[in-house]
Amino acid sequence: MFVRTKGRRRLFVALAQGLALVLVATAVVWWIFLRPSSTRIAAYFTAAVGVYEGSDVRVLGVKVGQVVGVLPDGGAVRVELELDHDVDVPADVRAVVVSPNIVADRYVQLTPVYTGGDKIVSGAVITSVRTAGTVELDELYSSLDTLLTALGPNGANREGALSDLLQTGAANLDGTGGALNESIRQLADAAKTLAGSREDLFGTVDNLQAFTSMLAANDEQVGRLADQLADVSGFFAAERDDLGAALGELASALEQVRGFVHDNRDRVKSSVEDLAVLTGTLVQQQQSLTEMLEVAPVALHNVVNAYDPATGTLNARANLNEFVTDLLSVPGQVGVPGGVR
Repeated sequence: MFVRTKGRRRLFVALAQGLALVLVATAVVWWIFLRPSSTRIAAYFTAAVGVYEGSDVRVLGVKVGQVVGVLPDGGAVRVELELDHDVDVPADVRAVVVSPNIVADRYVQLTPVYTGGDKIVSGAVITSVRTAGTVELDELYSSLDTLLTALGPNGANREGALSDLLQTGAANLDGTGGALNESIRQLADAAKTLAGSREDLFGTVDNLQAFTSMLAANDEQVGRLADQLADVSGFFAAERDDLGAALGELASALEQVRGFVHDNRDRVKSSVEDLAVLTGTLVQQQQSLTEMLEVAPVALHNVVNAYDPATGTLNARANLNEFVTDLLSVPGQVGVPGGVR
């Protein structure tokens, strides 16, 4: 009984060891062949002071990878970056060395954030055109020293010009702080207004661009129009005395007309009412007037043709045949052919 129990224990131990070995082997295979791979890219900087292997790579201040290599490459520095496998950055990403403060380690910031489109892939290179470094403290001190030397007693202020400028500026601005503050505030409001109306502003600019393009395409006609306007302006300038006199007379005539209308407004009102009645009558007799206008020219022409200049009389005859024909056609007339006897 004891021998069987001991044999079972050995069997269980062997199975457990084998299972553990299988799990370890599976984990190793997954780690080597199946785990998600990170994205590895390179960025070239003109200088990379304070950037070391292990420095952070961030997007919007959040760590998304690390620096895995800093190598000199000709006149630039090649910084190799490794990004987490689940981080996407745009294909045209830029890299900037950021220094949070003077003594802290620096990190590489990638910008802008990915919002869609092509993604950067492993092996991509960010050239120095799309990278920027920080301004070193000694460079800042050197630039400040150069500026102060240029403005100092051995420079622009050698004759006291800078001092005079500062004194004059202080005197002119003395007591105008409130007005200056109000001007700045109004300028800020104007900038906000323009920003809020940028679509309308851009539309206006587009319309102006189309208008100027049209003028450019019709340059010859525009030039001719300008010449004609110049001629007209010259004519008015040469005749300004006569034109002024004519305008003066016109003003006087208009004043007389205004006075006439004012003095005779009752008569004018009555005349307008009578004219309204007349026009109403003409409208009612429109058909008769139309017929008269059509027949009157023919009648007048006949009168002219009937006039005999030799005797001074109108030649005319009575057309009795029509009356006789009508009379013969009436039945019951005695002694008339065709009638009843």
